[in-house]
Amino acid sequence: MTGARVFGRELTAGHAADGDEDGDGGPRLLAPAVGLFRPSQAREVIRAGTVIGELEVLGELVRVLAPAGARGVLVDPSGGSIARRPVGYGDVLFTLDVEGAASIGAGAEDGAASADASDAALVFRSPTSGRYYARPSPDAPAFVVVGDEVSVGQTIALLEVMKTFNRVQYGGAGVPERAKVVRVVPENESDLGSGDVILELAALD
Repeated sequence: MTGARVFGRELTAGHAADGDEDGDGGPRLLAPAVGLFRPSQAREVIRAGTVIGELEVLGELVRVLAPAGARGVLVDPSGGSIARRPVGYGDVLFTLDVEGAASIGAGAEDGAASADASDAALVFRSPTSGRYYARPSPDAPAFVVVGDEVSVGQTIALLEVMKTFNRVQYGGAGVPERAKVVRVVPENESDLGSGDVILELAALD
């Protein structure tokens, strides 16, 4: 297992390749610390730096990232539950379905233009897990709709975390200062995992 590295409010998962430890199954992503882990619901092929879930460590929530060399489709040993579960250092968080990733890649080659557009898509992701609300109250208009322009600091949603409503503001690494909303991905009042896509965007000059 590679050592865990601390990035402020982020931790990098350990990585056990085929044949490591008990030699059973495919590559595994391992808990970088003791805590309560809530997995991401991502179904795309993950790569180094992809958010795979969040870990509560001594009362602090930190994002858990896929380590260098990791690539595959996440297979959750908990059966896909989004409930937090206790983990120890080095416990298996996910196994990686490498063949599944290859199949997705093969499918992408069949529709190369579409796949290239998807890979290049500009997205804004949820900073944490929680219940997503598209509007400030049931009878109020949505924070953003398709066609809107968004800019850094603008509220685009609410996330309910442990009975507390948190404003989700547009901005952060990997997104431009201004962008046009192409698609609002989640349904109102749906549960999101940390790193799940909220908005698909087009950059504005």
